[in-house]
Amino acid sequence: MPVEMTPTEALSLWHRVALEEVRRGGHDLSFRQVAILLHIYLVPPPHTVRGLAAALGVTKPVITRALDTMGALKLVDRERDQRDKRNVVVKRTLEGALYLEKFGDLIREEGRRAIERG
Repeated sequence: MPVEMTPTEALSLWHRVALEEVRRGGHDLSFRQVAILLHIYLVPPPHTVRGLAAALGVTKPVITRALDTMGALKLVDRERDQRDKRNVVVKRTLEGALYLEKFGDLIREEGRRAIERG
């Protein structure tokens, strides 16, 4: 069942989610990094640097920088494509899956609170 929200209510929900993520000491990811991470986990693989750049409408260096950060946080992993050494394949990790599951739970929790407030 879809929930109807005004733009202000939607922004308020996002604000509460962001605040709670900061309070919990979550990873300090940019919108771009979150968009890339969600794409990797929500769109079926395989994922390559080239494919991610095309899907998000950014350059390969932009993807590479974001993956450097997310790789250091163990949210994703990269390896050379064994069939085509020119491609870098981006892999999901257990840490990344757990991070997004907790983040999804946080969004649901804050959304439920917003509904309860009326």
